[in-house]
Formats: sequence, structure tokens, C-alpha cells
Amino acid sequence: MPTTAHAFADATASDSALRRFLHGLPGVDAVGLEARAASLGTRSIKTTAKAYAIDLAISMIDLTTLEGADTPGKVRALAAKAVNPDPTDRTTPRTAAVCVYPDMAATAVAALAGSGVKVASVATAFPAGRAALDVKLADVRDAVAAGADEIDMVIDRGAFLSGRYLKVYEEILAVKAECGTARLKVIFETGELSTYDNIRRASWLGMLAGADFIKTSTGKVGTNATPANTLLMLEAVRDFREETGVQIGVKPAGGIRTSKDAIKFLVLVNETAGEDWLDNHWFRFGASSLLNDLLMQRQKLSTGRYSGPDYVTVD
Repeated sequence: MPTTAHAFADATASDSALRRFLHGLPGVDAVGLEARAASLGTRSIKTTAKAYAIDLAISMIDLTTLEGADTPGKVRALAAKAVNPDPTDRTTPRTAAVCVYPDMAATAVAALAGSGVKVASVATAFPAGRAALDVKLADVRDAVAAGADEIDMVIDRGAFLSGRYLKVYEEILAVKAECGTARLKVIFETGELSTYDNIRRASWLGMLAGADFIKTSTGKVGTNATPANTLLMLEAVRDFREETGVQIGVKPAGGIRTSKDAIKFLVLVNETAGEDWLDNHWFRFGASSLLNDLLMQRQKLSTGRYSGPDYVTVD
């Protein structure tokens, strides 16, 4: 595997060079990967560690609404929940961000002003990514102009799956250039990539192109974040930092709904990438309903009982 920045530059010099590099990555032992993910998921933690993990998970959530029926009122309500997740307990951490469509970014920015909660906006013809590059870049420009702190882009899975890796690489570069100071999360839609080898290749492709985060999925397909595909991406960012000194974030999204699930993912982070990633600058959960369960479990730990069904808002 290349060990210098110059070697990586050579690897992205042409479509054939990039293909050689990506297909030269070590193959994934699917059985071993899934066994390790399952093993780490059985780790038990003490009550004090669980309380810490729940607060950490809350602070890592990108509270998300990405529906055709989104309204300014819904976005403002979600922003209020992000800033003050539990009105009965002001010690509850704020979430990391609120994630919306580009046309709702300005509403989210206004609602979150001064709170420290970031505004993330999906872009590049999310979720399918089926649009011309100039349309995708206009999508990004709109979100950035509206004040988005972070851009979540989708890759062209059709180009990737047909082996046109340089097209995907150049598209990520172009989007990154439009982001300005906004951080870029690159979404692979792992459920459509079919194999773990493809997920590893997409991870390296995204990182080589300048992603600040690599993200599993849109939440709009049948298979989204899993312990195994997230473990594989954590291995990729760990190895990339060892090779380059550059740290990249990871964001599993879709299907993570319970505190138990979230804690399993945090164990994966700690045991695979390490403590440096146990911070919302480097690890996020793309979720909406997850926050409700975390709040319920948090209250159970502090009071010894579960609250009624009206304790949390239904998003």
C-alpha cells in the first residue's frame, strides 16, 4: 500500500491508476469482519460508563428530517429539540447538528443561531444523486450560501459500480471545492455497493478526494448502517491516518434506533479507531428516533424508572 502523499497523488493520476490502487487494497474477510463486529457488540459496560456513553451518543447525533413534507415549523421544532433535548433536565447534552434539505438550511441556521449546534445539509441531488454535475454543485452552493456548516453529499453509485472511479473522485473534489469552510461528509450508500470490498474501496476513494467524513448511507434504502460496514469504515480511517497523518470522521446513518445499538457502535469506535474518534468532531450518528430512546434510558438511569410515553416528543 502506498505510504506517501506523492504515492497517493500517483494513484489518482488516471482512471487506470486509481483502479489499480483501489483493487490493490487488501480483500475483506467477510466472515472475520462480521464475527469481530458481533463480538464487540456483546461487550457489557458498567452503569457509570453507560451514563457517560448515553451522553456521548446524544452529543454525536445529527438530528435529521429529510422528508418531502418538511416545513419551516417542523425544522424549527427539531432545532429546539437539538438545543434542549430534555426540557426537564438542563444537564442533557445538545446534539451535534440538525440535518435538513438545502431549502431548509436557512431556517435551521436562524433557529440554531448562537447555540453551537451545527447545520448540516444534504446535497448533490440527495438521495439518488441522479443529476448533472452542475446541478449537484448548484445544490451545494445553495446550502453553503444559506449558512450550512456541513454538507452531506452522495456519490454516483452507478459510476462507482461500473468502475468509473476517477469520475467519482473528481466529483467529490468539485463538491469539496464548493464547500468553502463547510465540512464535507461523503455518503456511499453501502446497501447498494453489494460487497465489503466495494465499501473499503469507496472509503479510500472518498478519503483520497478530501472527505472530512465518510458516511454509510442515506437512510432511504433497505440496508443502512450496520456494525460490520461501520467497523470496516473505522478500519479505513484508522489506516488512512497511519499512512497520511490526516484524521477523517465516520458517520453511520439509518437504522440505529436504540441506546443499546448506539453503545455498540461506540464500542466499535473505541476498539477499532481509538479514543481520538470518541468526539462529535470525528464521529456522528445520522438519526432521528435514536435521540428519544437515549433520553428515555438517561432518565431511567437517573430516576430508576421509565417515564411515560409523553416524556419525549415524537419526531
